[in-house]
Amino acid sequence: MKDKIFGVLQRVGRSFMLPIAILPVAGLLLGLGSSFTNTTTIETYGLQWLLGDKTILHALLVIMNAVGSAIFDNLPLIFAVGVAIGMAKKEKEVSALSAVIAYFVMNVSINAMLKISGKILADGSIAKDVLDGTITSVCGIQSLQMGVFGGIIVGLGVAALHNRFYKIELPNALSFFGGTRFVPIISTVVYLFVGILMYFIWPTVQNGIYALGGVVTGTGYFGTLLFGIIKRALIPFGLHHVFYMPFWQTAVGGTMEVAGHMVEGGQNIFFAQLADSANIAHFSADATRYFSGEFIFMIFGLPGAALAMYKCAKPEKKKQAGSLLLSATLACMFTGITEPLEFSFLFVAPALFAVQVVLAGSAYMIAHILNIAVGLTFSGGLLDFFLFGILQGNEKTSWLLVIPVGIVYFLLYYFIFSFLIKKFDFKTPGREDDDTETKLYTKADVNARKAAKDTKAFDDKATVDELSQTISRGLGGKANISDVDCCATRLRITVIDPDKVNDALLKSTGASGVVHKGQGVQIIYGPRVTVIKSDLEDYLASVTEEHFEDDAVENNTAGADEAKNENAASDKAQESDVKAEKEAGDVKEPTSTVIISSPMTGIAADLSTAPDEAFASKMMGDGAVVTPEEGVVVAPEDGTVLFVFDTKHALGFTTDSGIGMIIHVGIDTVKLEGKGFDVQVEAGCHVNKGDVLMKLDLDYLKANAPSVTTPVICTELKDNQKIRLITDGPIKAGEPLYAVDTYEK
Repeated sequence: MKDKIFGVLQRVGRSFMLPIAILPVAGLLLGLGSSFTNTTTIETYGLQWLLGDKTILHALLVIMNAVGSAIFDNLPLIFAVGVAIGMAKKEKEVSALSAVIAYFVMNVSINAMLKISGKILADGSIAKDVLDGTITSVCGIQSLQMGVFGGIIVGLGVAALHNRFYKIELPNALSFFGGTRFVPIISTVVYLFVGILMYFIWPTVQNGIYALGGVVTGTGYFGTLLFGIIKRALIPFGLHHVFYMPFWQTAVGGTMEVAGHMVEGGQNIFFAQLADSANIAHFSADATRYFSGEFIFMIFGLPGAALAMYKCAKPEKKKQAGSLLLSATLACMFTGITEPLEFSFLFVAPALFAVQVVLAGSAYMIAHILNIAVGLTFSGGLLDFFLFGILQGNEKTSWLLVIPVGIVYFLLYYFIFSFLIKKFDFKTPGREDDDTETKLYTKADVNARKAAKDTKAFDDKATVDELSQTISRGLGGKANISDVDCCATRLRITVIDPDKVNDALLKSTGASGVVHKGQGVQIIYGPRVTVIKSDLEDYLASVTEEHFEDDAVENNTAGADEAKNENAASDKAQESDVKAEKEAGDVKEPTSTVIISSPMTGIAADLSTAPDEAFASKMMGDGAVVTPEEGVVVAPEDGTVLFVFDTKHALGFTTDSGIGMIIHVGIDTVKLEGKGFDVQVEAGCHVNKGDVLMKLDLDYLKANAPSVTTPVICTELKDNQKIRLITDGPIKAGEPLYAVDTYEK
């Protein structure tokens, strides 16, 4: 249980890294923009001619400042998307889209509750009895101030829904909405209620957040020391992001009114003050206490440790160790990336890491005591130190104090590390045994042994997806598959060698047909194809060729022979039945008939004339075709729109009498990506016969599609149902096209 929780927390921490990655760029834009548009800075350095008002550079810097501010202002949404992507197992783009939808749905639900309860008045103003700062604008929606926590709640929840439902299979009538298409649907429903729930529970949560922050902020300098020690101690476990982000981005790290706005979180407070630096005498050290100390041990302290390791290296290995330690030190000093150094002595000498944790933790406290207020975007490197310390001036940041304190820390790290390395003969870089390679270890090395042990266990537990395996074999094996995609009903595969494709084996997987177009192979499965596509992609990603290629030829041959024999027997049986009926003169009368009218004006014909093998051979269902002469598609009967395909070229329809249909406008029109189609309805709406479903730009379609001939097919005919063509030739929309006759079983 502990391992499972730990694994989840690791994934959560890792998922934070994607949205965090944008912060250095945003901070750089905001830092440069605010620094070089600051009137005091411009006047101090006599740069009015270059950076003064109405100059080109001034305008550019103003834009940079606005762009950087926009990213920080919308961090909750960025975190919602980033966490959803990081936590999703597969089909991450679906999870991202669902997170955006869920985020807006949740905040709109909260907004509605605030209006219903009278906290937001009819004119959009906030009621007088509402505490300042509890309601804010979220992407233009007045909602509760949930900060990054709101985004994290959405990201984690949507990812959980995504991982649970992205392969769901629904009943045939609703199968189009299965698989990945179900994720945004369920996310919308769930987060409608989450928004309502948040209205009631978030005020209590907010009080708890303030109390948690009080443990650190209320204990003064000791609280800062405690924060620093815990953050650095969590580095090996990858959980430090989970710990420090609330202090940087939420009310846990304190609140402050800046430029008339209530701001939450240490990092947010600093950048808000930076944007209003002209009115700030000194940046708040209480806000920057969560990161200002990093400049001390990242720019000075850890390089001292690196020098100690170099000095303690064996003479014959000094040159090699020196080059490795120099590159790691430069990365630490300039970017604040400490992993190459920290994980090296953690791996070979955990005691050295314990020293690092205590020294680094104390650096946070000393920076707080000395009122050092240098901000950062990602980590405490020289670039951030220059932008948010030196450029802002010592009067605002007290950055000069970092230098003497840093020198002291350089000496502390150097002497303590030198003493411990020699005293306990720690095998730091350059002190390894002669048969051991000199290297800098990383987190990957720390986890390598566990990964090696887990590999066999994973292989033993892996289950074979037999359907995907058979499809892969039928397509000539994994090495022959170049691309996997799907449309409303077809699995669309691009293969390298079309001659290796085994149609009979593919049909044995439940496909109603296989269509070849050069290197393209279309396998007809019907609306459940999205789930089949996801499973096949997972299968191809998880196996190697050796798992099945050795016996692929033998199995393909056997499968092909078996499938061919079955098909031949079926065809022969059908021919015998037809012959027997003709000889006996047994002409059955249908017990019921449903008339399907034409959805468009044009020329009607038998489905076998369709200029597409899949439709003409009735692989996807039976029906008829209409070649349109007018650019309007109407409802053939009273019924419900089941789905509108993403590229608008096809829609699903169920008549009130229970006949499931697909109206597929044109051939290969999926490639047009919606151009030429103007859909007038949406999934779930009920329409009457003759209501307009979509409008067509026939000239565009004729010029860009192979054909505008439109199959109008019934996708779910029962064994005792048959199609009877009524009109063969000119037809107007609403006139009878074909009949669905039902016979006694």
